[in-house]
Order: sequence, then C-alpha cells, then structure tokens
Amino acid sequence: MNAPETTSPENVRRVACVGAGVIGGGWVAHFLARGYDVTAWDPAPDAERKLRRLVDAAWPALTSLGLAEGASADRLTVADTLEQAVADAEFVQESAPEKLGLKQDLLARLDAATPPGVVIASSTSGYPMTDMQTSAADPSRLVVGHPFNPPYLIPLVEVVGGEHTDAAAVAWAARFYEAAGKSVITMDNEVPGFIANRLQEALWREALHMVANGEATVRDIDLSITEGPGLRWAVMGPMLTFALAGGEGGMAHMLDHFGPSLKSPWTRLEAPELDKELYDAVVAGCDEAADGRSIADLVAERDRGVIDVLRATGRLDREKGSSR
Repeated sequence: MNAPETTSPENVRRVACVGAGVIGGGWVAHFLARGYDVTAWDPAPDAERKLRRLVDAAWPALTSLGLAEGASADRLTVADTLEQAVADAEFVQESAPEKLGLKQDLLARLDAATPPGVVIASSTSGYPMTDMQTSAADPSRLVVGHPFNPPYLIPLVEVVGGEHTDAAAVAWAARFYEAAGKSVITMDNEVPGFIANRLQEALWREALHMVANGEATVRDIDLSITEGPGLRWAVMGPMLTFALAGGEGGMAHMLDHFGPSLKSPWTRLEAPELDKELYDAVVAGCDEAADGRSIADLVAERDRGVIDVLRATGRLDREKGSSR
C-alpha cells in the first residue's frame, strides 16, 4: 500500500461512510460527534431520510457524552453516488449488508474509486478480509474495522487485515480509530467472528438451548446477565473476573480449585436447531420482556444505560479525550 501522502491518522478531516443502515448510520453519528466532515452513500431510495433521523435520534446521547470541538450534524453530506462519496475521502468505512459476494464487489468498487493510499475498512461482523478482498485491484489497503452496535456509543473496534493487506494499513487504521475516540484491539491473525463475537456467540447459543429445552425464559436469561456477571463485565472482562474468584491466589488458584468443573455439563456450545418453536419462543419472550416499550424506547434506554456505565466506571473522560 502506498501510504496517504499528506494525511496522518491524527489529521484526518473527511470520512466517507458507505452503507448507512444501523451500523453505517451509527458510524456516521460517531464521526460527526468527533468533529469530522462525513460524506455518506447508500443505494436505498430513502436512505438519506433514515440516516438523518438516526443521527438526530443519537445526538442527545452524543451530546451527553460530550461533543468534540466543531462537531455538528450539519457536517453530514449525503452523496448521490458511491464515487462522489469517496472522491475526497481520507478514510472510508464500509458497512454494507453481511453478504460475501456483495462485500467483495463493493470493496472492489471502493478500491477503484477511492484516492490512492486511502485506507478502506469494512464493518463486517465475521467475514475474514482475505475472503472479501479477492476482487480488489489494490487489496493491500483493505482492513476490517469491526464495531459494536451502536458504534457511536460502544468504544470497541477490532482491526485485522487479510492475507494481502499491508501491515502499514492495519497500523494506520488502528491509529485512526484511536484518534477518533475508539478502543482498539489489533488482531495478529484472522479468525471468523473475530474475538468478541465468538464470545457473544457462545453465550447466545447456550441461551437458545435453555429456551428450547424450557430451562429458562428469555426474561430469566437477560436478568441473569444484567443483574449478575454483566455488572462485573462492565468493569473487567471474564478472564480477570475469574482471576478474582481465586482470591489472593489469583487465576492459578482459581484454575486449581475450579478447573475440574470444565468437565461438568455446564454448556453445550453446539447451536440448537432454530426451528419454528424456538423461533417463536425467542420472539415472544423478547416481546414480553419489552413490556410495551417500543424499539425507540428501548434504544434510548440502552443509550442512557451505556452512558451511565461509562461514567460510573471512569471511562467517560477517556472516550472524550480526542477532539478535532
């Protein structure tokens, strides 16, 4: 990859977001709040209306977090074509639907239209970049920048390249995300689903098993996390949490004491068949748990809760640390 001639990660001013659904729109809101000029493009006929509505809905939460100097929703431009969107971009974030063929074709188009040397990142939830960069003329600048929903609130981004990605592009992307206020994990190797999604998937599959077997309700499962380990996980991850279970002996004592339980039938890890009965049970359980609250109500409640967690755990100032 030829590195951008004039733009260091810390000096980027204009970002292009290609794909403006829930994830892409969340990226738009995040970059606007960090003080960037953002140009977006999405092929859907009503994409601009939905995108501006998403940004407006996210803005109160972003204002509560603290906007960067000069941040404004007015710095959003919605382009008529993909080529217009990336014409003067200094970084590109792709957030198209999770279909491999679509990703391959779109990344090739982005590579052809984006100025030389500009890094292009994909928000893919699980595809390796090696599989997505097959049609691009210059795959060396294509990286994965996997966010978590909503990208404007959840700090984590997992960054990893493919077999044909230049290590310099991965390093550049990681520096850019950090400058944009994100918490970055740079992965040394590709693995389907990356890190956090693989951990989430294990929990999700076990939850589905419990619903399918009548062992717990949707409400029980959610309560077991929000009122249990989830409160600890907001402060430190599962590894350090388990290390604390070992007392002064730390993880070593924990493993000595609880290691045999790894042989216990506490998890199944094989995904159950998502048949109509399980599908209906999960959907109905979620409706019951919502208790009359709309999706908009739940999104606002979630956003307020994430902000409270960030503030309570002392991470708010860190996330506000970068300004444009």
